[in-house]
Amino acid sequence: MAPAAALWDPSSSSKTVCVMDAGGRLGSALLHRLLHAGYTVHAALHNPEELVQCYKSSEKKQLKLRVFQADPLDYHSIMDALKGCSALFYSFELPSDHPTYDELMGELEVRAAHNVLEACAQTETIDKVIFTSSATAIIWRDSQPDALSSPSHVDERNWSDANFCKKFKLWHGASKTVAEKTAWALAMDRGVNMVSINGGLLMSPDLSIKDPYLLGAAEMYRDGVLVTVDLKFLVDAHICVFEDPSSYGRYLCFNRTINSTKDVLKLATSLLPSSSSPHSHPQMSSSMESDNRVYQQRISNDKLSKLMVHFQSGVQVEWEAESPPPQVLLNH
Repeated sequence: MAPAAALWDPSSSSKTVCVMDAGGRLGSALLHRLLHAGYTVHAALHNPEELVQCYKSSEKKQLKLRVFQADPLDYHSIMDALKGCSALFYSFELPSDHPTYDELMGELEVRAAHNVLEACAQTETIDKVIFTSSATAIIWRDSQPDALSSPSHVDERNWSDANFCKKFKLWHGASKTVAEKTAWALAMDRGVNMVSINGGLLMSPDLSIKDPYLLGAAEMYRDGVLVTVDLKFLVDAHICVFEDPSSYGRYLCFNRTINSTKDVLKLATSLLPSSSSPHSHPQMSSSMESDNRVYQQRISNDKLSKLMVHFQSGVQVEWEAESPPPQVLLNH
């Protein structure tokens, strides 16, 4: 994708940004980092009271946080949250009462992407949008002999085939592909300066085998495109593309490739309950550990690596329970 005509320069613009959905794992981490970097942050989420109860900070930090109750399916609530902001960090979070992907959830994500980009186009102060997508919007295609992209080298220039994803009920890939394409179409039509981050499987302590990203994991593994990303690296990537005026288009974001049996064993141990993990079955574990098979990595994040070569990560933020809350303004 080509960059929008106007380049984003954080040194000459307002330091007020919006994070939506700020209640998710990525959104929450971005919120921490941006506040400690001195930005005023509009936190847009469904239940603002929960965020106010969770966030704590040091008395020495002059943190400015405004909390908005915003629904990505409610255009007017998005407009309220964006008012006065120069940039938006947007990621779609599954509702707590529907924690998996299906056809309906895919339709909702596409509608949300349309609403968010339209709201950005209508907000004069917005100079840049950082849109969180997924590697699953890149890797899935109808090709032979595998179901994944046929080129030997997979990167940001590739798109998943949404029809193929729907045919095999790969709803995570279908949703991310159509939502991102919808966002890009609106961004280009309306002149919105947008950059997307296509992240791998986000690792977390509560990650389970039921994560919708993992549907089709065996095929991803065999084809050398099963990738994961740590939260800190994902946040760094978002901050980097936000602050670097040369950033443009799509960026594949991952810092680990799962392409050996040893990698699979480690991943399975973190995904499965202790009673079901390979380590709880000595014969299975021994058999897997003796398997030295390695599949060729066929996916590249060179574009992001080049952009981040001189990026200095922010200080790790730790919120202490005994600290007073940050300066918070509630907006309903």
